[in-house]
Amino acid sequence: ILEVLGAHCASTALFVNAHHSIGPRALVLFGTQAQQDRWLPKLATGEWIKRVPPFEHSRTNPYEGQADAVAAGRRVFVEHCSHCHGENAEGTRKRPPLHSDRIQHEATAGDLHWILTNGNMGKGMPPWTKLPDEQRWQVITYLKSLQN
Repeated sequence: ILEVLGAHCASTALFVNAHHSIGPRALVLFGTQAQQDRWLPKLATGEWIKRVPPFEHSRTNPYEGQADAVAAGRRVFVEHCSHCHGENAEGTRKRPPLHSDRIQHEATAGDLHWILTNGNMGKGMPPWTKLPDEQRWQVITYLKSLQN
């Protein structure tokens, strides 16, 4: 959504991204457990999958099955994602593990790309548009490799 908005008006996209990430992100990273329980919705429910547009759902990963992409995706994951989802995607505190059936079997690569691009701030997941598209696909390649 931010990419489309940014194509029309970059300043509006920046405003929307800041609005959806700065406030809730601070609560996710620095809020007490009581604050998070009060202000953040409960654990991820998977409802985001239902919001993925059909075009995005059917997208395929250009790096699927490539060992180099798995390694690159792991490096990006550790740097940007592990503080919430754990070093090996096992989940932490209120952030879900990524070994789940939802991620490994229900979600398509396109679904995962959509959530990385758009985020789900209501559940504490920021959009990762600051990462180049190639790196987002590499993270997906890494995540999907965890099912093996």
